[in-house]
Amino acid sequence: MSLERFPFLLFSQLRTLKHLKGRSRWLELFIWMAAFAVMESAVSRPAEAALELRVAVENGVSQVAIGSSTKGIVRGSNGQPLGEIAPMNAFIAQPKQGSVSLDRWQSSQLWVEPTEGGYVYIGDRWYRGRTLVVPGKSGLIAVNYVDLEQYLYSVLGGEMNGNWPQEALKAQAVAARSYALYHRQRATNGIYDVVDTTASQVYRGIRDESTGTQTAVNATAEQVLVSSGQIIEAAFHSSAGGCTENSEDVWSSPVPYLRSVKENFPEVSPVAQWGEEFSRTALSKRIPGVGNIISFQAVETTACGRIKSMRVVGDKGQKIVSGEALQTALNLRSTLFSIVPQPVLEASKEKAQAAPTTFQVSGRGFGHGLGLSQWGAYNLAQRGTNYQQILLQYYQNTTLAKIQVK
Repeated sequence: MSLERFPFLLFSQLRTLKHLKGRSRWLELFIWMAAFAVMESAVSRPAEAALELRVAVENGVSQVAIGSSTKGIVRGSNGQPLGEIAPMNAFIAQPKQGSVSLDRWQSSQLWVEPTEGGYVYIGDRWYRGRTLVVPGKSGLIAVNYVDLEQYLYSVLGGEMNGNWPQEALKAQAVAARSYALYHRQRATNGIYDVVDTTASQVYRGIRDESTGTQTAVNATAEQVLVSSGQIIEAAFHSSAGGCTENSEDVWSSPVPYLRSVKENFPEVSPVAQWGEEFSRTALSKRIPGVGNIISFQAVETTACGRIKSMRVVGDKGQKIVSGEALQTALNLRSTLFSIVPQPVLEASKEKAQAAPTTFQVSGRGFGHGLGLSQWGAYNLAQRGTNYQQILLQYYQNTTLAKIQVK
């Protein structure tokens, strides 16, 4: 089936399915595929890259749906063909006696490979490339083997917005490519290189691709950031709140290219500044062990002002809590925050000496504060800064290099 004919066949299937019950999920998938095929045909792509990245899409699940948009070839552990999956069809993969079972096929591991440039279906989304399903320690692992550059088409849409300025998207493309290759070189589990969540990079298949993300990836094809002759771990985050961190203040050791950078421009973003109010009761439940909380006192902060540790004082004691633990307990966007008790409105002496009943949290930024700030890149691009300048501002002591990896 040619890509050009794909949208028309899909819309034909939509007309056929519109009277069926329980059709919502498949209608949604058909619509995604149709829109995607039209969009993709408008974007020119470079020649096929030689590298496949292994992305764990599902890990430790009891079952997972696996399918193909075109005829899919099912292969066993030694690569031999076991059968075929009809176009736009899927089966449930399940563990069985130390192997993987998919419909009538069973093997120690199973591959599903779409023909004619089709897409694989994993869980509830469409992906490029092919799928490997293997049994893991706590359930099945479904791994998407996908061309690195095509993987980035999706990552850019998951991590940024495909409508953002191209120079910001290009900066993200180089950072994400460097990050993926850094971890690919160091993967030790033998099954996958990265995962599909923020623990690595957000990857949700073709639904996050757009003309904007494809154009940015193609324009920076094979470009990475290098320090001391090695591809860097190009960490990034949503918003720096005015200042990025030295790696040793967030991680355990100094990294020469992750040094603190002050942003000399006002960040325009929904997370540049934020605040939240908590009652004393709510705080005491989230931070137990000190009774009714009276005050917060910063013990150690980073050069940018992020909380490394804070003393929490209550009417039954006090304790030191890390900034990350407080961020998690209070569900805050970053550790760049302060917590101030609000004055009791009553003016009597007894009320003035009473424990505060509310606390105001004021913060800036979103994320760990290392490396590229995505909203910073957006703002710099809006001001006319190109992607090379954006990258070299946030990743100190690095150079841009174009490499071929296999």
